[in-house]
Amino acid sequence: MRGRARGFTLIEVMVALSIVALALASAAISMSQMIGAANTLRDRTYASWIAQNKIAEIRLAGVLPDVDATSGEVDFANATWAWRAVVSETGVENLLRVDVTVSRPGEDAFIRQVSGFVGEPVPPGASSQAWAPTRERSDVTQ
Repeated sequence: MRGRARGFTLIEVMVALSIVALALASAAISMSQMIGAANTLRDRTYASWIAQNKIAEIRLAGVLPDVDATSGEVDFANATWAWRAVVSETGVENLLRVDVTVSRPGEDAFIRQVSGFVGEPVPPGASSQAWAPTRERSDVTQ
C-alpha cells in the first residue's frame, strides 16, 4: 500500500489566500480611516489656532472694532486658510462679541468657529487698579 501524499489541495490554498486578502483589505480600510481622522483633527486644530490668533489681533489693535464683518486669507502650516470675523453687539456697553470662522479658500463650509469678546481698550496697568487695595479696605482689616 502506497502512502498518501501529504500537502494542501488547491482548494485549501485558495481559501487560505482569500482569507488573507480579506484581512489585508480590512487593515487597509482601517488605516485609511485613521489617516482621514488624523487629517481632520489636524485641520480643526490649525483652524482653531488661526481663529484664536485673529481674535487676539483684534484685541491687541488698541481700538474698539466696528460692528461689521471682515474676511481674508492667511498662510499657516504650509496651507492657505480663509477666515471671516463678524463683530456684533452684546447688549453690554463697550463689550463686543467676535465670531471667527475658518475654512479652506473657496469652500462654503467652515472647519472651525471660535467666539470671543472684545472690550474697550484701557491704558496698560489700568485694569489691575480695580483690584488694588484702597486705604479704607486696609483699615477695616486691621
